[in-house]
Amino acid sequence: MDGTVLVADDDRTIRTVLTQALTRAGCKVHATSSLTTLMRWVGEGKGDVVISDVVMPDGNGLEMLPKIAQDRPGLPVIVISAQNTIMTAIKAAEAEAYDYLPKPFDLPDLMKRTAKALSQKPAARLSGDDVADRPEDLPLIGRTEVMQALYRVVARVMNADLPILITGESGTGKSLIANTIHELSDRRTLPFVIAEESDLTEIEGPAKLLDRAKGGTILFDEITDFSDPAQARIVRMMDNPGDRAPRFMATSQSNLEASVEAGDLRQDLYYRLDGTPIHVPPLRERVEDIPLLAEHFLTRAEIEGGPKRWLSDAVREKLRTHSWPGNVRQLENVVRRLGLTSRSEEISASEVDAVLVPQVGSAPISGEVGNEKLSESVARHLRRYFDLHGDMLPPPGLYSRVLRELEIPLIEIALEATGGNQAKCADLLGINRNTLRKKITDLDIEVTRRRKLM
Repeated sequence: MDGTVLVADDDRTIRTVLTQALTRAGCKVHATSSLTTLMRWVGEGKGDVVISDVVMPDGNGLEMLPKIAQDRPGLPVIVISAQNTIMTAIKAAEAEAYDYLPKPFDLPDLMKRTAKALSQKPAARLSGDDVADRPEDLPLIGRTEVMQALYRVVARVMNADLPILITGESGTGKSLIANTIHELSDRRTLPFVIAEESDLTEIEGPAKLLDRAKGGTILFDEITDFSDPAQARIVRMMDNPGDRAPRFMATSQSNLEASVEAGDLRQDLYYRLDGTPIHVPPLRERVEDIPLLAEHFLTRAEIEGGPKRWLSDAVREKLRTHSWPGNVRQLENVVRRLGLTSRSEEISASEVDAVLVPQVGSAPISGEVGNEKLSESVARHLRRYFDLHGDMLPPPGLYSRVLRELEIPLIEIALEATGGNQAKCADLLGINRNTLRKKITDLDIEVTRRRKLM
């Protein structure tokens, strides 16, 4: 690398590490713990790249970016921050930062980005007006690289007019991403409409849907669940949206190429929706974010009137290493339950074990079956559940918890038996399809679509 890098960070260790690494790479380095000094250097024409922290003793690094752009147009600024929320990334984009990395950052990655900044022009403005004034209450939290990459994608696409297709497993927050993009976009004052299949059954349905959206956003949640006639109407609506064209978004937990192959998704609709694909990572790909998310859910529950609770290091580790098939939604449900049922302010490891390990109905039924009635089998497993607690009683809320745990495998097995076809599954269970869809969402049930060979 060849050039001069200005480093501003109040952490002496970070300044030392960056100075040594950049110097070894061939750069000249000026390092400071003061934004005032940084701005003086910029004003004097020093530096080819700036690396700056956000929170500094004498100001906010993001607030300095417009002044840097005014004094030195084209000077790339790489923002590094321990405030690892999506709003930090959005604000960095709004302030025209060249790049953004969360702390703790990967040094080789930062070096690579610095080299790129030295050789290229800065990135164009990515976001809309007033984003920096929006509250930092969005529950999109994470310092892992996969989440930071997701933040950067959201920052780039939020004001584009291309359709957005959001994929990911159940419970990862696909609908939340769609709503976040809408709320951060220049359409945020317009309606955000989640379309149901019933909105498309009538001939006038698409026109009514467009009228409700009023040029805002229309979301088709789990697009492969829509019937072929409904999908055909969506295609026609996207081709002829009228004068106040909304932005179209769709979500899916399915492999969409396989869904097209299986006939569950129209090819023409897939091509129309796939303008800007966004993949939301499952929790197992961002396990280091689990303690951060858990603390956030406890804090939010307290703000909403719940009791004050916190996690010990042992509990954080238990949550971090647990398998979360229901992803973030399942984690939130568990943490909120622990927050309500914990006997003390610090949630204990035994309370976590009681929730995570002996989940009624989660283990396969073993032992003698024969002519045993279903009620007898359930009773046997309930007694085992009580026995696991020794002299203590299980956590409060047992009645609803048992019903919930029985409901989950019932729906999962019914879905498996019907090849993931929710209409057939609802008919089998004797419940309304919309009720089934709500239960799938609320219970964090993963749906795999496939052809049933029977």
